[in-house]
Amino acid sequence: MKAGIRNPVVKIIFYAILVLWGLSVLYPLLWTLLDALKDNEQFLLHSPWALPDMPLLWSNFSYVWNKYNFNQYFLNSIVVTGGSTLLGLLLSASTAYVLARYRFKGSNALYLLYISSMMVPFILALIPLFFLMNSLHLINTAIGLIFVYASSVLAFGIFVLVGFFKSLPKELEEASIMDGASHYGTFFRVMLPLSQPGLVTVAIVNVLNIWNEYIVGTILINDPKHYTLPVEIGIMQAEMQYRTEWGPLFAALMVTIVPVLVIYILFQRKIASGITAGAVK
Repeated sequence: MKAGIRNPVVKIIFYAILVLWGLSVLYPLLWTLLDALKDNEQFLLHSPWALPDMPLLWSNFSYVWNKYNFNQYFLNSIVVTGGSTLLGLLLSASTAYVLARYRFKGSNALYLLYISSMMVPFILALIPLFFLMNSLHLINTAIGLIFVYASSVLAFGIFVLVGFFKSLPKELEEASIMDGASHYGTFFRVMLPLSQPGLVTVAIVNVLNIWNEYIVGTILINDPKHYTLPVEIGIMQAEMQYRTEWGPLFAALMVTIVPVLVIYILFQRKIASGITAGAVK
């Protein structure tokens, strides 16, 4: 294996594949950005794959931000994503800690129940979820979305964090209790800080998933004041059915893509290292 990697020909082929793969990923993003700088005339008279004419229409971004109230929807997405991520972390970390460090009758069955829920498509629960949220008067509210999203990411957080808590030495808990700390104090002051790599991994993955979620947001929110970015883009496209403004539509897509892209670029190593560390005791 080592000899194969050191072979210059194999290296060239390997890096060529990586470059092609990288271009295939970057090209749609670059194409979206370039189309966000065009007007409708360029889309109609030229190929959609053509480069934008000069001057570049950066005004498409301000047009979308102001006319379509993307400032409000951007804030809504931040509130919903941040709130559901924090709540999901708290619930999944506390549940994973109990399942990993305390042995009680049915603990393994409970853990398997949480994990098995990851295999059930969330879309199957939309109808009963709607009636449940309606009975709780949480339709068209940010708090309703936060509760739903936090519960939807609970199983993944437990799956990752159980491995982290199992890998921590039990002597740390014993020393903390001997120093007079309660079970809650041990969890929040000792075990939770030590599981930071796992928490960061779960948080980033949850942010990426929640920020881009569309279906649940469409079902539970029909008040424009509470739209998130993916929901508003869908509404925006529907409103443009007979007067499509391609440039602003691509600009809206870029506004939605850039935040999660930046987060992923900054924390991609933590995602990989966090999942790997949690898998090895």
